[in-house]
Amino acid sequence: MFDKILSVIENANNVINGIVWGWPVIILILGTGVILSVRTGFLQVTHFRESLNTTIIPTLKSLGKKREKDSRVNSVSQFEAFSTAISGTVGTGNIVGVVSAILTGGPGAVFWMWISAFFGMVTNYAENVLGLYFRKKDKDGNLSGGAFYYIAYGLKWKWLGYLAAVFCMFAAVGMSGVQTNKISGTLAETASRFTDVNNTGTVKLIIGIVAAVLTAVVIIGGIKRIGKVASALVPFMSLLFIVMSVISIVIHFRNIPGALALIFTKAFNFKSAGGGILGYGFSQVIKKGMARGVFSNEAGLGSSVIAHSASETREPVKQGLWGVFEVFFDTFIICTLTALMFLTGFDPGALSSDMEDSVMSMTMFSNTFGSFGTAVFSVILPLFAFTTVIAWSYYGEKAVEFVFGSLSAKGRRRAVIIFKILYVVLIAVSSLIKSDLVWAVDDTFNGLMALPNLICVIALSGLVAKITANYFARKKGEKVEPMLSAYPDVNEEFKQDILTSGGEMK
Repeated sequence: MFDKILSVIENANNVINGIVWGWPVIILILGTGVILSVRTGFLQVTHFRESLNTTIIPTLKSLGKKREKDSRVNSVSQFEAFSTAISGTVGTGNIVGVVSAILTGGPGAVFWMWISAFFGMVTNYAENVLGLYFRKKDKDGNLSGGAFYYIAYGLKWKWLGYLAAVFCMFAAVGMSGVQTNKISGTLAETASRFTDVNNTGTVKLIIGIVAAVLTAVVIIGGIKRIGKVASALVPFMSLLFIVMSVISIVIHFRNIPGALALIFTKAFNFKSAGGGILGYGFSQVIKKGMARGVFSNEAGLGSSVIAHSASETREPVKQGLWGVFEVFFDTFIICTLTALMFLTGFDPGALSSDMEDSVMSMTMFSNTFGSFGTAVFSVILPLFAFTTVIAWSYYGEKAVEFVFGSLSAKGRRRAVIIFKILYVVLIAVSSLIKSDLVWAVDDTFNGLMALPNLICVIALSGLVAKITANYFARKKGEKVEPMLSAYPDVNEEFKQDILTSGGEMK
């Protein structure tokens, strides 16, 4: 019975996925990035240094120092907001997703991940700017924002805002399913390598249940607990992965030129059965690269902006610059290291789409580091996946609050509790579903979530450019009215907050 249900889901998803990830959506994703790049003067290049100097560098310098709590709003620090957002983006997609893209789309898929990330840097920036500009504050001081907010209150298409929120709920469940599936698959494979356990199905279910329980413990505490957990785990797991991958690449340094050559030459695979320029082979390379790129860095989905909107900062542009660094770190550093580690560690000619992505990802570590590599991978991947699961639970929660916003406070809380229960239960269930189906379903949900968001971001691209120009004009000392919020009363409140604190932009 369970297999028949999965078969129906798979067939339906194949039809929808073919539409969602067709050429119009690919063009829309790239087109949005191109339009925003032009309207902001290629901000991801011209202000990249500033994105470092105003975000990660001062944050690293301030680690260990006590932060003054903001009593005016119920918020989290910029770094906690960033950590929550980056934990939602840095997940299995950065390791298993990259390996999957190479296996199914070839090495050239990595090139298209880079292209999507280059333009995705400014797309993510724009999402954060709009998210903070149109975010709302309730009577308890909670800040809420996201794509559904700037669609409903910026574009003023409330019906599309509700649709975006519904897609976000489904995407949250799909994303957690992928992460848990990879946690259970990885640890079950580890158990089979080090023990005599053969019943992997039972092992996977036990791991899924444990992951579900741990998730429940964290998400009960809301964004503040999620932010604290993420800010503790993200730096550790990222540094551990970077060190291991760099060592592996250095060991196989003679293969680096060949790996890079494959990425660029296979990016334009014009061969196909019909001989057309945009034939099947070429389209698969682009689609796999773009789909995995969006899955990894989430630029265009309008998801990470939900976490960024809970930040204590009053300046939309300042938090937007975190988005630039977020995509850069996610794709140009983590995903690139994965791709080079994989391509330098294996004979590319021996790779095929029939190979299991999670098994090949583990083998990538074990081939270089032996049993130690297997053990380290069994720590890194579950941490990457778990932080993504807890981040997306928050995204889904805020989507539920938006959809059921017309209910009483008690009714909204009840809706959120129901969502959290379903979210936790489905985490355990997804551990048993086959890998290909989990990836495919979540790709579809991501594409559906991206559509309304990208339409709105393009429509409001002029406003993004205006808010950006306003921020940098004030930084230069020009006397212009700050653009901090779309709502006059909140804009005035935030302006006074900045003046009281001595100027947040400095």
